[in-house]
Amino acid sequence: MDNLRFMRLWDWYRNLLTPTQQEITDLYFNLDLTVSEIAEQKGISRQAVSDCLAGCKKQLEGYEAKLGFEKTITQVSLEQSFLLTDINRWSEQFFAAHPDLKDGQKEFTAILNKDYEGEVTQALDKSKT
Repeated sequence: MDNLRFMRLWDWYRNLLTPTQQEITDLYFNLDLTVSEIAEQKGISRQAVSDCLAGCKKQLEGYEAKLGFEKTITQVSLEQSFLLTDINRWSEQFFAAHPDLKDGQKEFTAILNKDYEGEVTQALDKSKT
């Protein structure tokens, strides 16, 4: 498993790791420390850090195999991307064929290109209460 995949799985499943595993992987990913630096900081061997990281990778792969969050999120993201691409292509053709609807095209394009981060954050915050 490459480090990018390890990092993505870690983002999803790190809370399922033990506190020690969380600490070592946090040092590895968030502080970008090397195995040697982590070993020195924790007062353990480089081998122990390497074994911990390898064990975490295996555990995270196991969680993904059972729960499938990464696969589901990737699938939904790709479907959304393909959908938006198709809608943009269709709208370009439609509005090219109907130049009298130029004002509608601007509004339609604005909706397609809108950043919904604020709305998503607000909805997520409401779901916590």
